[in-house]
Parts: sequence; structure tokens; C-alpha cells
Amino acid sequence: MAEEQEEAGHLLAKANGHAQKKMNGTVQQRPVESEIYEEENIFLFIPNLIGYARIILAVASLYYMPLHPRTCSGLYSFSCILDAADGMAARRYNQGTTFGAVLDMVTDRCTTSCLLVFLASAFPRWAIVFQGLISLDLASHYIHMYATLTMTGQSHKKVDSSRSYILHLYYTNRVVLFMFCALNETFFIALYLLSFSSPLLSPSLLVTNENGLTSAQPGSPAHPKHSTLFANPWSAAALEMARANKMDSTIPWIVAGISAPVMFGKQVINVIQLVKASKWLSEGDVAARRKAGIAPKKKRA
Repeated sequence: MAEEQEEAGHLLAKANGHAQKKMNGTVQQRPVESEIYEEENIFLFIPNLIGYARIILAVASLYYMPLHPRTCSGLYSFSCILDAADGMAARRYNQGTTFGAVLDMVTDRCTTSCLLVFLASAFPRWAIVFQGLISLDLASHYIHMYATLTMTGQSHKKVDSSRSYILHLYYTNRVVLFMFCALNETFFIALYLLSFSSPLLSPSLLVTNENGLTSAQPGSPAHPKHSTLFANPWSAAALEMARANKMDSTIPWIVAGISAPVMFGKQVINVIQLVKASKWLSEGDVAARRKAGIAPKKKRA
């Protein structure tokens, strides 16, 4: 009796699963998914449009970076501020997407790397430090994202507290995440401004005249002569170079001092993220090798 009921249940489920049903002598088609939902263009979602605006602002800031410190800092900072706006828009309009998350991360990594490349050229003695920061930033985020997508299929911001309390707090607390990211970028922007305003960090800003007196030299960290770059000394770029020397380094020094501890903490988080993600991937590899039967077995005593 139980077997007959089980068989009847299977037949009923099979009948209910058919795509067509006969009703009143007519055949009624099951609605196709495309007929139920409206067409959506993920690329035109509001958070992704904000992401495109961030890219445009970032590219513009890179264009002005060598000679226009004020313009570059403004554009770069505005691009970073929009980093918070796209997340707010995604939650507000329920338009969170995998493409948007990847676009956001790639934009962050690329813009920060480009700024660090400039700092490496502005401070050649510390180039290896900036190169290390670029490598750590790219490696930790790539491996972390790959690990979360491979092991859970979820966003890189979905970190369980049992795996890492620090990463869980970092990614789930929006205030913590925003402060770390914002102050990390703020430190590098302050360092960028110091390369134009502080002879202490950029000795190339100093020039010695025939009397042996040292004075500040207007221009970029490499301080090329105007005549070698601009035929007209009153051009916009030449004037910006002259204005660069008039930048006071007090505020950039204060901003750099305040944001430096957070920047250092961000690098510690990157290291933790790199180590945890690497261990997580190795656990997945061990499980996959055991499932495939290629892992070495313990020898019996």
C-alpha cells in the first residue's frame, strides 16, 4: 500500500510538472519567463551609471595629475566620494548586481594603483614601498573575491564572522568600510599634494642660486623648466606649475598624519584578507582532491 501511494505521488508530481495543461478542450501554454518579467539592461542601472561617472572622473584626474595638483585632487576625491553613492543607490533602488560589484572593485583597484604609480615616480627612493602596496592591494582583493565566489558563490563582502571577525566587521559595517577606504585614499592624496609643496619630501623643489642660497622651485616633483615643456610661459599649465610652489604643506601634513594610522590598518586588513582567502582556497582544494580520490590516504599502522 505504501509503495502504491509513493508511485501515485510520483505520477502526480510528473503530471503537475508538464508544461501544458488541457483545460476545456484547449491547450494552455505555461507562461514563458520572458513574458512574465520586463526586459532589464543591467548596464544602465543607476549604481552602474554612477560607476561609469567614477571612471570618467578618475581618468580626468590622471590627465591632470602630473601638473595640476589642485584639479587632480578635486576630481580624484569626487570619484572616491561617489564610491559610497553607488552602494546607496543599489540599496535604494534594489539594483545590486554582480557586475556592479566587480565594476566597483576594479575601479577602486585601478585608480589607487595609478595614484601609487605617480607617487613611486615622485618619491623614487620609496618606489619599492609603493610597488609593494600596489601588489598587496591587487593580490589580496583578487584572491579574496575568487575565494568567496568559488567557495560560496556569493559577493566578496559576505564574510562569515567564524572565518574572520575582522573581515566580517570590515565588510558588513558600512561606517567602518567607508572610513577605512576614505582615509586610506585621503592619505595618498595628501602625500600627492606634499610632493608638490614639501621640499622636505621632494628635494627637487629646492634650487640653489649662484650665491649659494636655497629657495623653493615651482613645478612638479621633477621640476622641469617651463621652457622645456611650454613655449608660452603664461599658458595654463605653466601657471599651474608656478602655483604649485605656493601650496602650503601644513594642511597636507596634518591630513597625512591623521589618516596614516588608518592607512596602515588598511594594509594590515589586506594582509589578513590575503592569508585567509589563500587558506580558504587550500581547504577547497583538499576537499576536491579527496572527493576525486587523488589525495594520499593515511597508512594503517
